[in-house]
Amino acid sequence: MALILGLLWDGAARWSEQLMFPALALIMTLSVMGIQRDTRFSMRVLLSHGITGIVMSYAVHGLFLLGLSYVLIDSQALWSGFVLLAAVPPAVAVIPFSVILNGNNAASLMGTIGAYLGGLILAPFIALIFLGTNFISPVKVLTITAELIIMPIIIARLLTWSGLSRIINPFRGNITNWSFFLITYTIVGLNQKVFVTQPLSLLPIALIAFSGTFLMGWLIEIIAQKLHMEKDVTVSIVLLGTLKNYGLSGGLALLFFDQRAAIPSTVSVVFMVLYIIWLEYRKRKAEKSKNR
Repeated sequence: MALILGLLWDGAARWSEQLMFPALALIMTLSVMGIQRDTRFSMRVLLSHGITGIVMSYAVHGLFLLGLSYVLIDSQALWSGFVLLAAVPPAVAVIPFSVILNGNNAASLMGTIGAYLGGLILAPFIALIFLGTNFISPVKVLTITAELIIMPIIIARLLTWSGLSRIINPFRGNITNWSFFLITYTIVGLNQKVFVTQPLSLLPIALIAFSGTFLMGWLIEIIAQKLHMEKDVTVSIVLLGTLKNYGLSGGLALLFFDQRAAIPSTVSVVFMVLYIIWLEYRKRKAEKSKNR
């Protein structure tokens, strides 16, 4: 619904743009609230999941995006957009999507935090190597980590401790879904003209976005099966290795370059939504088969 509305009508996108950041923080808070209060993580678990997040987001997904875009993209603006996309950490949505898809909450949470902390060094380094200057501020990445991960964790713990979480829980799914609706509509609506007036120019970008989600996720699943990983851990690793913070990369593209440099992030958002819908469909289909 959000994709269709954004393509047909962009009238509210400029207004809803101001609500994107609070919506992300709200989604994070509700998702972390779903993790049991008595959950405990050893330092070994924290370290291993954190390193996994860095590897999947940068060594796997980031290098894949850079390599494929280097081969298929000949526009400097679009190439810059893909470099920024490879440089940013995974999507904050990895954590709520992990809850929805029955992933390993600890792996998703700590993997995301680890990737964001690793991004303090890796993001400026990638921008410096491939763009020739330091476009991404470590302070900005640290601020986003605090506002979209650390603060929601603290608020979620307070809600659980106070008992308010029991009141919110029945509405948690609907609030999360409509928050994603707002974010998706806004990103698509802000770039509606690109989708409507330049569809053929988007084909190489769409191919990279499709490969970075559907193809990459499929390859990760195959390797995870060969390594006999547990299904919930596999879900978390797939999400860490296929989703990027498209809002951050798109915002940086608009800030440092132009509207065209934000196109890779915009197109990737569409494929991210389609990919998550596909994963949820597969999950429901598998659950129905088990119940028969």
